[in-house]
Amino acid sequence: MNVPLTPEVEKLVADRMESGMYSTSSEVLLESLQLLKDRDDARIAALRADIEEGFAAVERGEYTDYDVSEVGKLAEKIKAEGRKRLASRIIAQ
Repeated sequence: MNVPLTPEVEKLVADRMESGMYSTSSEVLLESLQLLKDRDDARIAALRADIEEGFAAVERGEYTDYDVSEVGKLAEKIKAEGRKRLASRIIAQ
């Protein structure tokens, strides 16, 4: 397989090899791909755990039913909370 790399990525690979941490560019790229896989696997595992917890909460009766007239209000409440969180992150930076 032949994969073209951007100049920035080529420099990153070269820098890692020059540091002595890796002998070949293949080692750098293989470890990078393994880290990507590990990260993706962790995200999927966390998502599955959240889904399982959601189903368990429903089985315990820990949920709220909403009818059509309430969905709009709920959406606005969620948007407002999200905007508030986003604003606090921006201010913290």
